[in-house]
Amino acid sequence: MTSKIAIKEYFDQTAHKRLQWNKRNRFYHRSLEQYFSFIIPEGSHVLELGCGTGDLLAAVKPDIGVGVDFSNELLSFARLNHSKLIFICSDVENIDSEIELFLHSQKFDYIILSDLLHVLWDVQKVVHNLKKFCHPGTRIVISNYNFLWEPLLKTVEKLGLKEKSPNSNWLSYNDIVNVLELEGFEVITDVQKILLPFYFPLLNFIFNKIIVNLPILNHLGLVNIITAKPVHLSEYELSVSIIIPARNEKGNILSAIKRIPSFGKSQELIFVEGHSSDGTFEEIIQVKEKYPEKNIHAFKQSERGKGNAVREGFDMATGEVLMILDADLTTPPEDLPKFYNAIAQGKGDFINGCRLVYPMEKDAMRFLNLLGNKFFSLFFSYLLGQRLKDTLCGTKVLFKSDYEKIKKNRAYFGDFDPFGDFDLIFGAAKLNLKITEIIVRYKERIYGSTQISRFRHGLLLIRMSFFAAFKIKFR
Repeated sequence: MTSKIAIKEYFDQTAHKRLQWNKRNRFYHRSLEQYFSFIIPEGSHVLELGCGTGDLLAAVKPDIGVGVDFSNELLSFARLNHSKLIFICSDVENIDSEIELFLHSQKFDYIILSDLLHVLWDVQKVVHNLKKFCHPGTRIVISNYNFLWEPLLKTVEKLGLKEKSPNSNWLSYNDIVNVLELEGFEVITDVQKILLPFYFPLLNFIFNKIIVNLPILNHLGLVNIITAKPVHLSEYELSVSIIIPARNEKGNILSAIKRIPSFGKSQELIFVEGHSSDGTFEEIIQVKEKYPEKNIHAFKQSERGKGNAVREGFDMATGEVLMILDADLTTPPEDLPKFYNAIAQGKGDFINGCRLVYPMEKDAMRFLNLLGNKFFSLFFSYLLGQRLKDTLCGTKVLFKSDYEKIKKNRAYFGDFDPFGDFDLIFGAAKLNLKITEIIVRYKERIYGSTQISRFRHGLLLIRMSFFAAFKIKFR
């Protein structure tokens, strides 16, 4: 009898006790369900490998949900309790041809591997098989025990407080990342959750909402939750919509048109004018008539603020890729092909400009603004679990399809960002989009003056940041 057969027999023989153990450890399982439901939007197409009784798959409320497990005994409970989901009995390491044919007709938005890696016979083989069920935007969501907890968990098992499990693979975070990278996946985020896996109301809040999310202490969490994506290189040219919010920027309009290079399958330039007093809109119309080949569109925004201008421009856009270019041209239009290449070549899903590397021209950014950017850089990298050095650079690029998902999910954070930067960053992080930064040189404004108030807007940014912290990190 091989060890793999022994593992299968173990789960079959203990299946009748699984519901009892799940009930006894309800707090732990409910916590996992909450974390996965935060990551996976309701109505997604979801595949769970090693689904057991199907409770986690049901909790994320998929539009199409498929669970695969090699224990028929466990699946009998899954089918009984979750009749709207599809459950398939198969070895996730060797999915037979008939089932593979069925699954090949589906490409999934999310693939769940929860508490699975530690019992697999061949971890890399399972990860290798995942690509069969992925489209370019698929996210792999893995939860796995922190190997630092092994001695304690074994003790808890001996005390009868936790279900005994077969001999486990205790993979470190680096082990998991290594396997993912070997098989063509890259990690987007990783978080550690749950310091106290049993229900103690006040202590749960202190340990599982606050302490486990603090730097250094977060490495002690019981569960690692990793989100990864397939590395995907686009073979096609993409259409591009460049949104240019413009308020009192008359002197920069013609320069913007002349300096934007040609790239992508096609381009449209969408000026969204914000109730200027210097004739900006009239200048846009004149430039549009002078350069009919540039596919220029001009609109007056219905409300006020850059955030509103960006959203209205995005709604009007028809391109596959959406770009923001500030009309002050402090981020050079000549750098836009770098942003396009990054997203077209699969280097990231949300491409953000970074102005804080190269030396700046003398009056490009005031000292207090620079300090503010440094603070938000550190805070957001910690908050989002992805490196983000410059949160306030106006140039941002993403797919139209991803923006539509951000828009649909906007109510989660609220609609109070007048700039539009945080709205997009928070939304991208919530969707687990891979954030990539492009280094640009930040130029001094040639025409007009900045419309940012350092103190009033700075306080608003701080308020939004801490609001998001409790919606993302300390939820």
